[in-house]
Amino acid sequence: MALPVLSVFYLALFPDENIWGHLASTVLPVYVITTVQLVVGVSLLSILAGVGCAWLVTMYRFPGRRLFEWALLLPFAVPAYVIAYVYTDLLEFAGPIQGALRALFGWESARDYWFPEIRSLGGAILMLSLVLYPYIYLLARAAFLEHSVSLRDASRLLGCNAWQSFWRISLPIARPAIAVGVSLVSMETINDFGTVDYFAVKSLTAGIYDTWLNMYNLGGRPRSRA
Repeated sequence: MALPVLSVFYLALFPDENIWGHLASTVLPVYVITTVQLVVGVSLLSILAGVGCAWLVTMYRFPGRRLFEWALLLPFAVPAYVIAYVYTDLLEFAGPIQGALRALFGWESARDYWFPEIRSLGGAILMLSLVLYPYIYLLARAAFLEHSVSLRDASRLLGCNAWQSFWRISLPIARPAIAVGVSLVSMETINDFGTVDYFAVKSLTAGIYDTWLNMYNLGGRPRSRA
C-alpha cells in the first residue's frame, strides 16, 4: 500500500535531471505563495460562513430554520469546478448580470464601469469557499448542539450579551471541531485542480499537473526532445 506513495517521493527526490534549482528560481515561489493565499482565503471565508450559519440554525428559531439545517449541506453535492463554470457564465462581461447593468445604466463597454473579475485568485477563493464551508458548518453545529445550555444561561446571568456569550463560551468550546473542519477545507483546497485551472490560478496542484503531463517530466521540468 505504501509503495505508490514512496515511488512518488523517490521520483521527486531523485530525478534524472537536477531540476530543483531550476524550479526554485522560476515557478516554485509563485506556486507556493499563491497556494498559501488560496488556503488562507478559503479557510477564513469558510470559517465565517460555516460557524456563522451553524450558530444561527442551532441557537435561534426563525421561519425556515429546519429547511436551512440540511439545505446548507447541499454544496457538498456540487463539485467546485461546476460552481466556477456557473458563476463565470453569470458574472462575466457577456453574462446576464453585466448585460443587465449595461442596459439599465446605459454603459457601453467595460471602461464605463468597474466589475470584479471572477476569473482571478479572489474568484477562486470565493468559489471554493461556497463549496467547502459545509465541512466547518457540520462539525461546528455538532459541537454547538453538545454544549450545555446551563453554561450559556450562566453567562447571560453574569451580564454577557448574546455576542459575548458566543465569543467567550461557545466558540472556545467548539474550537477543536472548527480546527478539524479547517484542516479538511485546507486539504480540499490544496487538492483542487478544476477550479484553479479554469481560473488560471497558479497553485501547486496546477503546477504539478502541468509539469507532469504537459511537460512530460515526472521529476519536475521538461526533458529535451529531438
